[in-house]
Amino acid sequence: MDVLFADEKAALLYSRQTALRQRYGAIGATKITLRLQQLEAAPTLAHMRSLPGRCHALVADRGGQFALDVHHPHRLVFEPAHPVSATDPISGADPWSLIDAVTIIGVVDYH
Repeated sequence: MDVLFADEKAALLYSRQTALRQRYGAIGATKITLRLQQLEAAPTLAHMRSLPGRCHALVADRGGQFALDVHHPHRLVFEPAHPVSATDPISGADPWSLIDAVTIIGVVDYH
């Protein structure tokens, strides 16, 4: 899957282990890197459902976004890079299987 970033600052942060460790600690940096690698390796978002990290859709003011557990209470929040309808009207396909590119919003504690 293609993994994009909301801005250049985020791309730099999430590509540097030293910066990640300073901001999220050693465990957080390791988990963030792992989650990003998992996203890159997955052909679609549907494949993330079977991996550890509890990939889940968000609701309310974060509707349309998704999250992966990182290190409590932080979550890696992202959204589809391209609009996706609730279901494919022709095939009835799961919308998660239509998402093959995501934009990383950031690592947040939204609780």
